[in-house]
Amino acid sequence: MSNFRLLAGEILELIGGEKNVGSLTHCITRLRFSLKDGTKFNKAALDKLDGVILAVESNNQYQVVIGNDVSTVYRLLVDEFGIKGGATSDSESGSDGKKGNMVGHLFNKMSSILVPIVPALAGAGMLKAFLVILSTYHFIDTAGSTYKILAAASNSVFYFLPLLLAFSCAKAFNAHQFVSVAIVGALLEPTFTGLMAKQGDIVEFLGVPVVLMKYSSTLIPAILAIWAYSYLERLLKRLIHQSIEMVSVPMLGMLIMVPVMFNNLALRGFDTIKPATAAATFAQAGAAFGVFLKAKNKKLKSFALSSMVPALFAGVTESIVYGISIKYKRPLVASLIAGTVAGGFIGSMGTTVMAYIFPALTTLPAFMATTFAYYLIGIGMSFTLSALLTYLLGFDESLGESSTAGAKTPKTATPSAPLTTAGSQSLLPGITLVAPLNGTIVPLTSVKDAVFASEIIGKGIAILTSEGVVTSPVNGVVSKLFHSKHAIGITSDYGVEVLVHVEIDTVRLNGEHFASHVNEGDRVTTGQLLVTFDLEALIAKDFDVTTPVVIANTDDYQSISATEQPRVTNNTLMTLFSATV
Repeated sequence: MSNFRLLAGEILELIGGEKNVGSLTHCITRLRFSLKDGTKFNKAALDKLDGVILAVESNNQYQVVIGNDVSTVYRLLVDEFGIKGGATSDSESGSDGKKGNMVGHLFNKMSSILVPIVPALAGAGMLKAFLVILSTYHFIDTAGSTYKILAAASNSVFYFLPLLLAFSCAKAFNAHQFVSVAIVGALLEPTFTGLMAKQGDIVEFLGVPVVLMKYSSTLIPAILAIWAYSYLERLLKRLIHQSIEMVSVPMLGMLIMVPVMFNNLALRGFDTIKPATAAATFAQAGAAFGVFLKAKNKKLKSFALSSMVPALFAGVTESIVYGISIKYKRPLVASLIAGTVAGGFIGSMGTTVMAYIFPALTTLPAFMATTFAYYLIGIGMSFTLSALLTYLLGFDESLGESSTAGAKTPKTATPSAPLTTAGSQSLLPGITLVAPLNGTIVPLTSVKDAVFASEIIGKGIAILTSEGVVTSPVNGVVSKLFHSKHAIGITSDYGVEVLVHVEIDTVRLNGEHFASHVNEGDRVTTGQLLVTFDLEALIAKDFDVTTPVVIANTDDYQSISATEQPRVTNNTLMTLFSATV
């Protein structure tokens, strides 16, 4: 689905609109909403949207799984619809004050802390794996400056991980972010680290013995410290007068927190947990491959194959988990069995990894230790067994029909009579669209909006309108009417998907100055009144009333010809030529 703006608008409507959103974040494949009223989260309708893999509601956290295009939809929601991006202190429980169970709340909170850091960790892990390849095969001298500079780039995220965690924790626990970074930064400051000649050295602080340890690359000290500081900060703000709060609260916070943060965690230099978790990743990829081999539905086969690729090469499995495993049930059972067996084998052999990475084929060099052979056997076992069990157990393909119900099926156009445009140029038979507004023609590429101008949504034309009236450009059905009434979608009897979007930023008006005269699902005829708006009021508020008219399913047509007239008054605006003609 290329019309990401429409998708973003549809998602927003089905979660209760802009006013119901407390905050919004996203990870690799899903949108994560904090909602003020969770009862407005329409999971059934969201599941049916073309472009949504699955909607998930768990422990008062509301998620919409999009897949690889999640960042595009997120950016549209933030930039075009004014949704507040970034996690807030109440993002896990929702602003309505409802609480999930304690375990679920804990995992949600940890997710809000760690998810923003994952891209940095993944990038550094991939760079570490690349260096392993270069050094293992002697393409680079490990004693040279080039290697050391690249090593510094890959190590920085891990060495300064406590600082990244401090910043992320401060957002999650609603504490001052830069004071939090300063508190944790004390653990890495050269004066403090210079006190330690070796792990376990003991020094005194006000007569109290303190055991010194290395804190770079650790997680728990930073998380616990900022969690504790968030309560201390609130207490200090209640006790200290506002006139000296700006200086006194940070000073006392650092004075109290830094000496109570020490613990005896030590680093081992390698990890034995991550290799075992790789079994889960490759088991999901195997399940997708099993579905690809077994499925008869072409769309399901295509989705299974496309979702398997990022799992194998990037370690991203969410599309498989939500689009296949959970939806069809038996692939989930197959992947659990395969992952358990293979994970047990990998763990029992003491398989190790030398860097924090996502298990994938591209990160194999990070596992190139003495146990590398066991790792290869384990992930191969996981993928193969999961694919085999998925194929043998089978699955009910009809379970996925609800999620594809909203998919658009291109229709073959019935050619109309030959048309003649200005200049008396004879055209081949095509589908005609009448101008939905009267006004001056503006090329779509000149619209002051990058999304429309770049034709990401589709090809079309824009009209600088001279009156506040929108009429139907075709005979068809109202397929979408935004709650703010500033945009309307019509699907013609021949399958043309037309989007009429009055101005660019009028969504911010939330329906003010707009009135709709039809509802979604209504049948309309060419020239029928759809929407009216107060043109003078919009101009008075400095809105550019240029209105894009876009063909959302552009790819279904061989070419689109726009009128050559400088102005339109309910006459032909565009002619579409079907690829089947």
